[in-house]
Amino acid sequence: MLANCIAPFVSARPSYLIGVFLLGLLFFWQPLKAQQVLGPAAGTTNTRPESLGSVSEAAVEDWPNYLGPRFDGTSAEKGLIQNWPAGGPLVLWSRSLGASYSAPVISRGRLILFHRLEDREVVEAVDALTGSPIWTQSYPSAYEDQFGFNGGPRSSPTVEGERVYTFGAEGKLTCLDFETGEVIWQRWINRDFQVPQNFFGVGSAPVIDKGRILLNAGGPQGAGIVAIDKDRGVDVWKTGEDEASYSTPVIRLIHGTRMGIFFTRQGLNVVETRTGKEQYRYPFRSRNDLSVNAATPVVVDDYVFLSAAYRTGAVLLKLAPSGLEVVWKDPKAMNSHWATSIYHEGYLYGMNGRHERAARFRCIDFMSGKVRWTANQGLGRATFVLADGKLIALGERGILALIEVSPESYRERARAQVLQYPCWTPPVLSHGLLYVRNETRLLCLDLRK
Repeated sequence: MLANCIAPFVSARPSYLIGVFLLGLLFFWQPLKAQQVLGPAAGTTNTRPESLGSVSEAAVEDWPNYLGPRFDGTSAEKGLIQNWPAGGPLVLWSRSLGASYSAPVISRGRLILFHRLEDREVVEAVDALTGSPIWTQSYPSAYEDQFGFNGGPRSSPTVEGERVYTFGAEGKLTCLDFETGEVIWQRWINRDFQVPQNFFGVGSAPVIDKGRILLNAGGPQGAGIVAIDKDRGVDVWKTGEDEASYSTPVIRLIHGTRMGIFFTRQGLNVVETRTGKEQYRYPFRSRNDLSVNAATPVVVDDYVFLSAAYRTGAVLLKLAPSGLEVVWKDPKAMNSHWATSIYHEGYLYGMNGRHERAARFRCIDFMSGKVRWTANQGLGRATFVLADGKLIALGERGILALIEVSPESYRERARAQVLQYPCWTPPVLSHGLLYVRNETRLLCLDLRK
């Protein structure tokens, strides 16, 4: 970590060095709170810093839920650095984490973390610019991973209004106050709906629409998909028998109706968010029982793209008023293990391949599935975000790469080693700052010009 912190400073201006030196004093002087489990800090307040750098206010946005404000891994931010030195972007701060794979979220200057320390799942709010702690909340967890992976939460928090929502590894759905961290209510979804233990615990983030939290709970007796009242935590509706996947649903307005687009263990299931009434269904999963559907659906207008590994491939479906139409289906076009492909101007950019050695960056035509290019980029199974005309990719061995968005060829602008294996959580971008993590450490990198 020390090498990563020092390398960006070599060519820095004196003013930068002074600022980084002061931040370093702040970081190392205060003990990290990651080793403590505390209740809400009394009287703590937080306001967004007056200046977050040279990225204009018109070109920045919060990242309040998994895959960002549009649930698709894209950022509208502009004015980011278009290259970086061999050591990578400037590290503003870093901190240790408890066991987890959860991506953080950012809202109104606060970064919300979700991880596990000993026998408790922990939710923390820290200052997004400095990493300084604001509040901490926790509750017991007894989850044990049957495949030997860590026992922390898998899914991202969701911020909506003055509330923070988390969905823990053993299915505890928690609503907390954004300002104080106080627990408003908690439901043990897996126990309430008799959900059987999944391969790797709960891995789908809570998604909120019009006062309802939508979850692919995976329960029997009509509780495959459930809606929970976001303010009171009570049941609103439940529907279907679909088992739980590791894919987070997407909410879209389709033909005048608000719909929840789920990629469950069985495949596509599209329901009305108000009533739970099923609108479209398409079976899509591997024949191998030891398999998962994990990538989030890519939704463009009324088209839905699904992809999975385990020799499953990809399919593009049209949610037509008259019914569901298969536009194309190809077992070889794109096999996404967990990284969600990103759509840009008629093309999809994604990660093809289940295993690290075989994983390749790939670009395909959205409407035909035709492969435009495949690159052996050496990143393994990378995750990525799209911003300012570039893909910012984090390889599972901790290599950060900046890639041109082009259907013509793979064009890499920069790369740097920033973390150690395993890095399986997608990067998060907000207000010109990039947050990347592995199993035990989070970095805040400065992408502002």
